[in-house]
Amino acid sequence: MDIVLEVSDTFLFDYAYAYLLPARSPPFSYDNTTTAQSTWQYKPSTAYMTLEPSSAAYQSAWDRDNIYRQSVSFFAILWLFGLAVYYIFAALSYYLVFDKKQMQHPKFLKNQVYLEMLQANQAFPVMAIFTVPFLLAEVRGYSKLYDTPSEGPGPWYQWLQFPLFLAFTDCFIYLIHRGLHHPLVYKRLHKPHHKWIIPTPFASHAFHPLDGFAQSVPYHVFPFVFPLQKVAYVGMFVLINFWTIMIHDGEFYSDNAVINGAACHSVHHYAFNYNYGQYTTLWDRLGGSYRKPDADLFQKEATKKMWAKQTKEMEEILKDVEGEDDREYGSETKKSQ
Repeated sequence: MDIVLEVSDTFLFDYAYAYLLPARSPPFSYDNTTTAQSTWQYKPSTAYMTLEPSSAAYQSAWDRDNIYRQSVSFFAILWLFGLAVYYIFAALSYYLVFDKKQMQHPKFLKNQVYLEMLQANQAFPVMAIFTVPFLLAEVRGYSKLYDTPSEGPGPWYQWLQFPLFLAFTDCFIYLIHRGLHHPLVYKRLHKPHHKWIIPTPFASHAFHPLDGFAQSVPYHVFPFVFPLQKVAYVGMFVLINFWTIMIHDGEFYSDNAVINGAACHSVHHYAFNYNYGQYTTLWDRLGGSYRKPDADLFQKEATKKMWAKQTKEMEEILKDVEGEDDREYGSETKKSQ
């Protein structure tokens, strides 16, 4: 994440910190100037990019290597930039991909899109606080992140790191996600995300903040266990957020037995105890929790029949998982419990 931090510093944070926390001017100077200057020296975060700092980079009491500055900067990046990515791409998915017919489903909540956004807004800053220590450890040299291929295990690893990252995170997210469904944990942490029986793309990050953080931990642990190229890490981090939006987009294009796409994840939202995986169905198959999406999901003309079946099943399972249903649906009526 030092690449992201360097870009942010160059175009935004250098100016902000120079203005908010200016360096103290020296009492005297041999060249008759009193402009405060930091002793920090610029080193590119990657060999693939050089962003020459402006004079503002040397004019703050907190230079770029200051741990407090890095903490605040990462918090802002994770929170504000995270919100920007969420709103831009969830909105694109909502307007260009999401099947608006889903909003007529009996289990679509009253004011649901607004409530999804509200939950995400509340979650982002708290998730950011808990994530900052991982990013600090990375930029301060405690991870196995590397820059050029010569610094890595070998040319072969440039390709292996991608399936390794996906396999590692898919496995541990499955275990964490399934653990979040344990009765002692579910109602306290995971239920807010299951409020959305028929999710929209805006539900993608609408978690209890500790739930969202818990499911992100494997992404941040990976570069402390395995080598990972810096640019690849940023790319995978972006992909993760896109994928999270995509599996909530409500448009079921592909009935794939391997990929845990939107159809598989929709089953998880209305049937609760199936399809915990993130990218693939592998761990659900091994753990006995895989459920193939009904063929009706892929047939638009079967919508009402499919909705009735989903509603009946959801109400039966909900009795065991949650007990009383405290949701307020768009029809403003609740089915029998």
